[in-house]
Amino acid sequence: MKVAGFGFRRSASVDDLRAALTLTGCPRPDALTSITAKASAPQLQQLAAEMNLPVIALADHEIEGVQTLTNSSRIQSRFGTGSLAEAAALTAACKGQPETSARLIAPRVETDNGLATAAIAERTTP
Repeated sequence: MKVAGFGFRRSASVDDLRAALTLTGCPRPDALTSITAKASAPQLQQLAAEMNLPVIALADHEIEGVQTLTNSSRIQSRFGTGSLAEAAALTAACKGQPETSARLIAPRVETDNGLATAAIAERTTP
């Protein structure tokens, strides 16, 4: 299972999210994910509807402490992890599947305008 994790500013458009997803090199994941506040945002919901994909909403505490390949000091201080997109993708890829792990297959990428980030994680078996 491949999951696309997203981080984005309120001013990001669905086109920004689509562009971030394209930059990952994985244009067709199995699900989209972010923290609850962003998972319910209209732009992520619209992208999910267009792609006919589920959105996995994560509580902030679920991504806290998740080790990421990239690190944003702003995200680290706010969420306790280096990358919202990477942490969400890794966490959601394992959600509801005890004793599984996930690996990043596309570390965090950022749109040219800086409004959206995305990362792809894939569930692996132990």
